Amino acid sequence: MSKLSEALQSGKFVVTGEVGPPKGVSVQEMLESAKLYKGRVAAVNVTDQQSAVMRLGSLAVCHLLKEMGIEPIFQVTCRDRNRIAIQSDLLSAYVLGIENVLCLTGDYVTLGDHPKAKPVFDLDSVSLLQAAVQLQQGKDLAGKELDGIPKFFLGATVTPGANPLEPQIIKMEKKVKAGAQFFQTQAVFEPRKFEEFMQTVKHLNVPVLAGIILLKSAGMARFMNKNVAGVHVPDSLIEEMEKAENRVDTSIEIAARLINELKGLCQGVHIMPIGWEKRVPAVLGAAGL
Repeated sequence: MSKLSEALQSGKFVVTGEVGPPKGVSVQEMLESAKLYKGRVAAVNVTDQQSAVMRLGSLAVCHLLKEMGIEPIFQVTCRDRNRIAIQSDLLSAYVLGIENVLCLTGDYVTLGDHPKAKPVFDLDSVSLLQAAVQLQQGKDLAGKELDGIPKFFLGATVTPGANPLEPQIIKMEKKVKAGAQFFQTQAVFEPRKFEEFMQTVKHLNVPVLAGIILLKSAGMARFMNKNVAGVHVPDSLIEEMEKAENRVDTSIEIAARLINELKGLCQGVHIMPIGWEKRVPAVLGAAGL
């Protein structure tokens, strides 16, 4: 059983973090950032070609984190691989001691740095979950028997601020039925709206980790409002960042405040620092974690 699974089952307020692999093979800076999470979070996501930008592979970085004593969450997207490659990667992850898997459909290639790449999408997030469950039952998607069976702790994502919200709820229900055992959400900046979302999905009885993104500037907040579906940074927070004498301190204060407001609403938070990994210990300290 993964430590993340144990932590969520214990009823503790759980924190997960995130690192992005480099565009190249120089991993030292990324690993130094990852060290800041050690002993402070339950597990660390490793993004899989995030925003369709080519980078070092998630599986390789998960293995490096595991060797450092940090429990990884292997993000798997369906954009770049067919079902043969995805199933193989899942088996490879388990052999390397990686049990936590976050199942994602993936951003479209036109958003990234290889817009002429041929997208695959042989599976989507729901059928990926189903594939992982079937592997755990000892068969691949062709119905062939496996020699040795993996065991995963399967996660998925949801956007609680989507408008309309109903399609997200329907998809979330499908993901739970397909095998999702925990959820990480898109960034949350409005705790009261998130509370309404949690009331709507409480029948699913599945752990939810609310997404926390560190605001670097008012401009970043406005960019997300314009370009990131389902994310809304309130004007009050944008104004707070605009008036900040020290943007880093204010960003940390906002993130810690959001975490404290979310503590009674969900099972934990997933912190997405987007290059500000060095600020995460300060956020956790300010939030009393």
